[in-house]
Amino acid sequence: MKDIQSVFNDQQEVKKDMKDIRKEYRDAMAQDEEYQILKEKVEKIRDEKKQMETLIQNAMGKRWLDLEDLKDKDKSLKEMASDIAMTTLMDGKTVEVRDEYDSLYEPVYTVAFKKAD
Repeated sequence: MKDIQSVFNDQQEVKKDMKDIRKEYRDAMAQDEEYQILKEKVEKIRDEKKQMETLIQNAMGKRWLDLEDLKDKDKSLKEMASDIAMTTLMDGKTVEVRDEYDSLYEPVYTVAFKKAD
């Protein structure tokens, strides 16, 4: 089995290759006149769509604001659940929850690396 440093190094190389290919792709699109025309049309339609969405959101009034508040509350509850699950796991206990249909849910943990200063 490989050590974590060699896997990390391989991952960094793959990311660099992906970045180079994406740059080539963007350059090719920038040089294609037909693509640029289509891109402008899409941007215009996107702006019109955004205007329509804003009008509808304004027409919904308080209901739309309620949705925004619920989004914030959902994010807060997710963070709280994550903190509780980690604390429970660190105490050596099993972490699981059930929904209204008695379906079992188990937490999914991931590891990510962040560049240290």
